[in-house]
Amino acid sequence: MFVVRPFQATTLSWWHSERDQLDLSPPYQRSPGVWSSTDKAYLIDSIINGYDIPKFYIADFSYVSSNLNITGKPYAVIDGRQRFEAIFEFLDGKLKLNKNMVYLGDEPVDISGMDYFKLKEKHSKIAQRVENFNITVMSVITNREDMSNELFVRLNRNKPLTGAEVRSAMTGEVPRLIREISQTNFLTKSIAFSNTRKQSENVAAKLLLIEHRGGFVETKKINLDRFALEAALTETEFSLSAERVKSSLTDAFHIFKENDPLLKSSGVIPVYYWLTRNIGIVNLRDQILSFETFRNASKNHPAVVAYNNASRSTNDPLSYKLRYEILKSYITNDGNSLKLEQDIPGILNLAS
Repeated sequence: MFVVRPFQATTLSWWHSERDQLDLSPPYQRSPGVWSSTDKAYLIDSIINGYDIPKFYIADFSYVSSNLNITGKPYAVIDGRQRFEAIFEFLDGKLKLNKNMVYLGDEPVDISGMDYFKLKEKHSKIAQRVENFNITVMSVITNREDMSNELFVRLNRNKPLTGAEVRSAMTGEVPRLIREISQTNFLTKSIAFSNTRKQSENVAAKLLLIEHRGGFVETKKINLDRFALEAALTETEFSLSAERVKSSLTDAFHIFKENDPLLKSSGVIPVYYWLTRNIGIVNLRDQILSFETFRNASKNHPAVVAYNNASRSTNDPLSYKLRYEILKSYITNDGNSLKLEQDIPGILNLAS
């Protein structure tokens, strides 16, 4: 079943009052925080000044039960999450209008920089424009995950979706396992890079691919996309690989700190993951930190030169192998730079 039809006429205040019935985070959705405060306030500006805004699309589970309804809520956002969040933030008093906003109504008033409660206090009729603003909502009634996800991708076709966002909208075992891995403590608490565009899912896809292949492989977008589709085309078992990834990430969570400065770049995660998986010593973080100190102080050392050159192509299998072998040599030799220099010819030969 797949039916798209207009939802009943509803105001912003109605959706605000019913927001606990709306799932804003189904698997295919972008992570929160993609819009800046300026972008959010500009949407409220458009509403106040009477401009049209795009349609919202929701999965409507209020008519028939569906196995897609994983939260038990009657509605789930397919397209419009950022807009709903901006509206809810404003009506909660957490978002202020932009300071350069110009009210285009007949009455010449300055409402720039006001939050909702200040606006309601000073200009209640203008506040009511927001409360009573009718939005166009399309109700999607379906029990087919592939159709719901395809609708999300189609609606966002002219928007710059990341590879991780598109893969998250795919059906099948691999996208599901990628989402599970991205929710581990290591990828929610230890990383220190932004996750506003599902970057943690992108890392999770790389780790699952590397684990499933049994070694470093190319992890560019095209390879990750093919891997995400693989479950639908083969009988290969992926859950065992995912369990190994989650087990190693549990170890990594106890090795690294929360919001760890060593994890500011997503490009190093597969290398650190492979070290955790294969070495897994308790002081691994201290050893990596020691190498970074050595790397900053000895830029002409052949191992540092090789490591820095490899770091320019983070998704390349040769880059992964070189960085891993250099770090492994440094760690197993207790930071002996002379021994590391002696190992470099063998490392370069092994990586190639």
